[in-house]
Amino acid sequence: MATKGVGMANKGPTFGMSRHVQDKIDSKYDAELELVLVEWIIRQCGAGVSKPEVGKMGFQAWLKDGCVLSELINSLFTAEKPVKKIQSSTAAFKQMEQISQFLNASEKYGVTKTDMFQTVDLWEGKDLAAVQRTISALGSLAFTKDEGTYNGDPNWFFKKSQENKRDFSEDQLKAGKNVIGLQMGSNKGASQEGMSYGRSRQIL
Repeated sequence: MATKGVGMANKGPTFGMSRHVQDKIDSKYDAELELVLVEWIIRQCGAGVSKPEVGKMGFQAWLKDGCVLSELINSLFTAEKPVKKIQSSTAAFKQMEQISQFLNASEKYGVTKTDMFQTVDLWEGKDLAAVQRTISALGSLAFTKDEGTYNGDPNWFFKKSQENKRDFSEDQLKAGKNVIGLQMGSNKGASQEGMSYGRSRQIL
């Protein structure tokens, strides 16, 4: 009986530091960004997706079963859709499985792990700001790729910086090494003597 009592006590309300941490996480949620993300998702997914109730709880409830998110990621692929089966369910494990499929497909699309939320962040409402971050990263990526699948306003997301790769010939690389070598040689024996650092401070 004592063990049962301890278990029940652990299921009580959140107090102390954990409550403080959760409050800080909740404060990062952006109500204005929510409106943009909702509008973009509806445009991407089409008439089949209805608007959620305004506010954090409405946003979570709207996305919680993973179906809207799966429709969103599928809309960004022109050929083979990454999420094969989108089916609404009241079963917790089915909903979390659907969310996981969205996350896997988003990573395949190019969203970095650092921009990715965890399934519990959405399903349990632990960090809805992280959910916003993932969807924003997805929107920026879709806008940057410019593959004709982005159906949002160009002012909603910023373009991600793309890597500027340069191909140098072997001769150019050798020439670059020689320049660096000459610069290093010219610094040999250098000292701070004669160098000026501006007016010295006068102490009265």
